[in-house]
This record gives sequence, C-alpha cells and structure tokens, in this order.
Amino acid sequence: MNIFGLFEKRVADALGRLAEAGKIPAGLDASRVVVEPPRDPSHGDLATNAAMVLAKEARMNPRALADLLVADLQDDPRVTKLDVAGPGFINIRLAPEVLHQVLRAAVVDSEGFGRSGQGAGAAVNVEYVSANPTGPMHVGHGRGAVFGDALASLLGFAGYKVAREYYINDAGAQVDVLARSAYLRYREALGQDIGAIPEGLYPGDYLKPVGERLAREHGTSLLDKPESEWLPLVREVSISSMMDMIRTDLAALNIHHDVFFSERSLQQDNGGEVAKTIDELRSRDLVYMGRLPPPKGQKDEDWEDREQLLFRATAFGDEVDRPLLKSDGSFTYFASDIAYHRSKFERGFATMIDVWGADHGGYVKRMQAAVKAVTDNKGELDVKLCQLVKLLRGGEPVKMSKRAGDFVTLRDVVDEVGRDAVRFMMIFRKNDATLDFDLAKVVEQSKDNPVFYVQYAHARCASVFRQAAEAFPGANFSAQELEKADLSILSDEAEMDLIHRIAQYPRMIEAAAEAHEPHRVAFYLYDVASAFHSLWNKGKDLPQLRFVNQTDKESTKARLALVHALRGVLASGLAILGVTAPNEMR
Repeated sequence: MNIFGLFEKRVADALGRLAEAGKIPAGLDASRVVVEPPRDPSHGDLATNAAMVLAKEARMNPRALADLLVADLQDDPRVTKLDVAGPGFINIRLAPEVLHQVLRAAVVDSEGFGRSGQGAGAAVNVEYVSANPTGPMHVGHGRGAVFGDALASLLGFAGYKVAREYYINDAGAQVDVLARSAYLRYREALGQDIGAIPEGLYPGDYLKPVGERLAREHGTSLLDKPESEWLPLVREVSISSMMDMIRTDLAALNIHHDVFFSERSLQQDNGGEVAKTIDELRSRDLVYMGRLPPPKGQKDEDWEDREQLLFRATAFGDEVDRPLLKSDGSFTYFASDIAYHRSKFERGFATMIDVWGADHGGYVKRMQAAVKAVTDNKGELDVKLCQLVKLLRGGEPVKMSKRAGDFVTLRDVVDEVGRDAVRFMMIFRKNDATLDFDLAKVVEQSKDNPVFYVQYAHARCASVFRQAAEAFPGANFSAQELEKADLSILSDEAEMDLIHRIAQYPRMIEAAAEAHEPHRVAFYLYDVASAFHSLWNKGKDLPQLRFVNQTDKESTKARLALVHALRGVLASGLAILGVTAPNEMR
C-alpha cells in the first residue's frame, strides 16, 4: 500500500475537477507534481508541490491555486488537517486510521509490501562489471558489480523485466597480451626458466594455473609452433580461464549474470554485426569521410590527423564526430560498442543501463549519441559511473595483492570481511562519490558500522518474537492474528515515527527505481533501523513502551505488529541489496 501514490492520484483527481469547473486551465502538465514526506514531520504526514509547479503554467498565484486544491481535498475523510505553507506547499495530516491501514498492509504482506507495478513488465538491460578478461577483479570492479546487481534487483522489485548482462571484451589487443603472458607461464610449467616477466605483459601469479592447464592439455607441442599458430589457441584457453575465475569471484558476492555477450562475436565473418551496423548508418547518411580537429587540451587516443570514416555524433548531442575505423582498417572500440548496443535494442531492450568505471566518463556522450542513432531515437541509454574505492585498514592504505601483482583483488576483500559487508558498504554511498572502504571498520559491531547496525535491527526484531513466545506460551502471534491488533495503542511519538518510516518504503522503492539509485535503499534501511533502535532504548527507561509486556497481551500484540512490519521491510530492503537478514548476530 503506497499512501503517497494514492494521494498523488487524489491530487490529480482534484486538478481534473478544478479544470472541469473552469477554475484552472485544462491540460496542465502534472508530471512534476509529487506527494512526499514533509521536510519537517511536525508539519504533517504528506506534502505536495502541486500548486508550486503548476502555478506558472496556470498563470495563477501559487497560494491561490493551493487554496483551490485545499478546498477540494478537505472533503476527503482520510484527511484531518490541511495547511498551505510558504509560497504554496500543501501539508496534509492524515487520520490515524490511515497509517494503521498502511501498517496492517505491511503486516499481512511483509514479503510483498513495497513491491510495485511501476515498471509494468518493461524490459531493461543492465550491463555491469564487464571487466576485461585479463586477470582477477579488483575492488573497483566490485563496486560496479554490487551497484549493478542491486540496481537490477531494485528494478525487478519495482515491476521491470530485467536482464543482467556482462560484455566480454575479448576482441582487442589486450587479449593478445594476455595470451602471450599465459604462453610464458606455459613454458614455465614445462620447466623452462622464463626469467623476469617482460615489460608490457601481465606479471600476476594468477596466470600460472593457465600455463599449467596448457601444459597438461598440449604437452610440449606448442613450443615448436610459430606465434601465428599458438596465439589463437592460447588466447581461447586464457579467456576461458579468466572468465571462469571472474565468474567464481562474482559468485562469492552472489552475483550471477543472465547473459555473457562476446565482443568478438560481433566481428566474425568479415566484420559481421559491426560492418552491418556501419552500413546501416551509412544508408541514413550518418557516417562520412572527414577529418577531425585535434582535441583541446587533452589527449584523445581516437584522434588521427587523416581523412577517416566518422559517425555524425554531433547530430545526436555529442561534442565532436567520432571515428569508426583505425588507420589499419580495423574497427575502433567505439564501432564495436555501437553494434553491441544495437544488438541490445534488437533483443528487445529500449531501456539500457550501463555501469562503468569513473575513468570512462568521457565516453558517455558519444555512446548515448550512438544509441539514439541506431535506435532511431527509440532507445535510451543511462550510464552510471562508479567512482574509485580507497581501500584502507584502520585508516591506512592497504598494500597490493601478491596474487594480482599490482592491485588488491576483490576476492581478497570478500574473503577477509565477508559478502554482506562488501555488498552493503559498496552501496552505502552514491555511486558518483569516492568510497573509503576500511577493512577494520566494516567488521566492527557498532552504530558506526552501517551493515552491522541494519542487520542488528533485523536480529532484534526476531528476538522480540522469541521473548513474546516465552512470555505468552502457546499464544498465536501470526501475521493474520497481529492484523487484528488494536493499533491505536501505538501512540508514542517514537512509535508513530517508526510507522511513518515504514509507510515511506513503497514510495522510496519507486523513487529509487525511477532514478536508478539503489543507494537510496541502503540509506533508508539505516534510517529506519536507527528509528527502531531509538525506540528500543526508549523502552529501557519507559517500561510501558517495551515490545513485550507480560501483563498486557493486547499492547504486546500491537507492538508485535509494528515489529513484524519492520522486520519485513528490513528483510525486503536487504534482499534487494543482496545482504542477508540474520535472526541472530554472532
């Protein structure tokens, strides 16, 4: 039950009646009208900006328009008080029974409470991780992995049909470097002294098992072959081994993709889908032969002072047109990426979300321009950039991993602090802000550790029901029974605050899904857990507020209803983030 959504419809109906009565113009654009919690809870339960955002179009004073809306809304039996504040905000106070109704809905349908039909089954492709298959994933990859996975779960909960996708960059020069590096390890596995790893090759020990696999499968037969013969074979084995390692590391975070899409598959058969995509753009006069000016004040690896095949990116909002072919006639990365996103659209995804590292920020506009072009403006690409992760231990930078050679692997971090800590903390900051991840702090059992604080709230909820079972042996405290509780007993300010926060969960889910911002879920969980812990502590000083009262079964039932609803919201939100909801803390 989304009380905010219900009142958005109520406001829309009021606007419709006012237009029919000729009191306001018909056809006003109400897309920016929202109903939300007021900034100051003392002002009411709900607030709407309707008069503020419609006044200019209606050519009315905002307060005059607000007064018209108040006159219509005051007849609603669910409303006890209406105020016009400031320049035209409308604050709404609800009858207690309305909040009780929301709480009962959360009790009866704890698993489904907050689930939305907002997406109406629309297909969304979320591509995330997509790390080059040249080694183990580092902590930065982990942030994008957790963000993308949580976003996919959030969208699914909000009613979208989501496909989780990984784009395997297996067509560039870097995989040839990988193959040459693995070939050295192959020689090493056969007993040869390979000396120091040459500059430009991958030095990490993670390639030793690949060399050993090649030695087992091929013996010494590759030693006598020229590079042109062994390179394709070693490349295939190396990419396969790296992807197996990446899948295993992702599984440690409980991340599983629906689709693994190969870049090389786009270039098979004389260019395949990439060539076809360029031909389609050419037929629409969206590519041409031309020269590019040098980039202003920065390096651009795509720039060459020559006549070349260019995509008209500026026609779709980019700053300059973009090259599609290198000087040797091979495709640029951009050309492959255009074909890849065209493939997504042809597979039924008009909405595409790509999760990239912050170093790809300069690539966003050109890719969004390309998506507009190849979908004839029917597709939409939202790119989410994940900023760097600074890995610390007790405030000090963490040293590099021996296995990877030059960075700390994601698997090292998961093995040290656990999946839950990694997943929650990677999302407990907006994706475009740098994240300090302290290995010591994330395992502390304190309020300063958000993942512990939220999980502890869920465990406390479970403990309340264990206490109730001991205090009232044989009593029925099922959801169906708690639905009948006298919720008017919940009159303390702290109890009402918790009910309000629970009521906000469905609205938060829809807002987070619409904005593609899963961090809002983590922020909400911390806030609602904090409100619960405060109520718990208040009960220590005021026995009448304790959740279990051995001498008063009815007040116990009412408070158990509150705890049951909260436990459902905590479990639901944690599930979206991919974090467990424990019944006990160990």
